[in-house]
Amino acid sequence: MPQAAAAKALTWLYVILLPLCLGIYTSCQGQQQKQQATGEYTYQKPSSGGTGKVYMGREIAAMISPAGGAWLARETREEEDHALQAIANMELRPSSVVADIGAGVGFYTLQIAPKVPEGKVYAVEVQDAFVKTLQDRKQELGLTNMEVVKGGTKTTNLPANSLDLAFMVDVYHELEYPREVLQDIYRALKPDGILLLLEYRAEDPDLNVKELHKMSAAQVKKELEANGFILHRQENFLPRQHFIMFRKAAK
Repeated sequence: MPQAAAAKALTWLYVILLPLCLGIYTSCQGQQQKQQATGEYTYQKPSSGGTGKVYMGREIAAMISPAGGAWLARETREEEDHALQAIANMELRPSSVVADIGAGVGFYTLQIAPKVPEGKVYAVEVQDAFVKTLQDRKQELGLTNMEVVKGGTKTTNLPANSLDLAFMVDVYHELEYPREVLQDIYRALKPDGILLLLEYRAEDPDLNVKELHKMSAAQVKKELEANGFILHRQENFLPRQHFIMFRKAAK
């Protein structure tokens, strides 16, 4: 093919393909923005300690395994995180029905059970090793108002309209299906029930916690509000964690 003809053919090919490429790029951008707005999941190459699954602009962190149980039960935890102060601010009553979602080794559950003698505390876990640990601890301590529940990745398996308080301590950022779990907690809460999240502060650059295991208050509120919750109370009395309470928004 003569050089001039070849150049002309390439020019026409560019003219034809450029709008198509721009259209595809614009469509992908629009779809990504739609996914962020509606809370759909997207996927990317996993970061260190991450899953590669993204929810509302946040990569979901890998879940702590039962091998990390010793860290959850470490002797320095109260000194570092002031759990007793957090529990004192949970607005508990003797008759409260509470759910510890992602209870782990029961660090919070076991301290809350005596504070709700006329109520109940559910310890919800998805990992079998933690479920067994919780059952063993319940039996050892004779806690008749503690119930261990095997949850799923999308459901807590808790009764509908049953909870005065559901809480997650450094758990929410690891949920494989945060949207579905939030909607299930909404179902399980009483009309005036409260959902409490404790999460390590992403706003603190000096906090020695992996980035994907921290969350900003703005991100927490964005995700919760997208799933039918409204802010009830936000406090900064804990040394390293956000303390953010939500109520069910009226439908």
